[in-house]
Amino acid sequence: QFQLVESGGGLVQPGGSLRLSCTAPGFTLEHYNIGWFRQAPGKEREGVSCISSSGTNTNYADSVKGRFTISRDNAKSTVYLQMNSLKPEDTAVYFCAADVRLKIWSNPWEYDYWGQGTQVTVSS
Repeated sequence: QFQLVESGGGLVQPGGSLRLSCTAPGFTLEHYNIGWFRQAPGKEREGVSCISSSGTNTNYADSVKGRFTISRDNAKSTVYLQMNSLKPEDTAVYFCAADVRLKIWSNPWEYDYWGQGTQVTVSS
C-alpha cells in the first residue's frame, strides 16, 4: 500500500491558473490509472479528470473541459492537473486517487488509493 500526496493548491483570482501535482513517495505510479476528484463543502466528491497508466487516454468532467489538462510523467512518477481560467465554482479540496483497473473513471469507489487533498480557492 502507498499514500498519494497532492501539492500545488492555493488561493487564486478568477481567471487565474494553478498546477496540481500528485506523487507517491517511495512508490512508482507507472502502472496506475490516476484520477483527480474535488469536494466542495456540503457537496459530494466529484470526478474532475482521469489519465490512464500509459497516458494515452484521458477523461474530463464537462465542467472543466477546455480549461483543465491532465498529464503524467512516469519517469518522475508524477501526475499533473493544469487548471486554467479558474472560476469561483472550482473552489474545493482536490484529491488524486489511483487504481490499477478502472471501469467508471468518475466513480470514487473504483479507486483503492487516495491522497489527503489540497485546497484550491478561487476568489477575488
